[in-house]
Amino acid sequence: MGMIKEFRDFAMRGNVIDMAVGIVIGAAFGTIVKTLVDKVIMPPIGMVLGNVDFSDLKLVLQDASVAEDGTEIAEVAIMYGEFINAVISFIIIAFALFMVIKAMNTAAKKFEKEKEAEPPKSPSEDILLLREIRDSLKNS
Repeated sequence: MGMIKEFRDFAMRGNVIDMAVGIVIGAAFGTIVKTLVDKVIMPPIGMVLGNVDFSDLKLVLQDASVAEDGTEIAEVAIMYGEFINAVISFIIIAFALFMVIKAMNTAAKKFEKEKEAEPPKSPSEDILLLREIRDSLKNS
């Protein structure tokens, strides 16, 4: 029973929940970026380069054929067009994450400066009263 309780405590920790939310949002963001690259960015680039669909670019190592016994032999190809799309997707995601982290760091620095600029709070009346009692006890 101890291991189950320990696992529950671990899973319910704030950082684990935050990480899970980040992973889900990151996966959704990755899908959005992949669609952006595949369906919005690459078609105009392909058009400029002569109606090339990057996802179809490949280096064929062996054409599809039929063996002597009648079985089909699949085409063997290096799909470098899909790799180009993946690299562009990665660059966009990395840049977006860079911008988010940069904004968070800037906000954190601004918050720290504001925190440092705040004048120290004056002690509460309870503390002042306790100090007064302490001082009077020292003098007596």
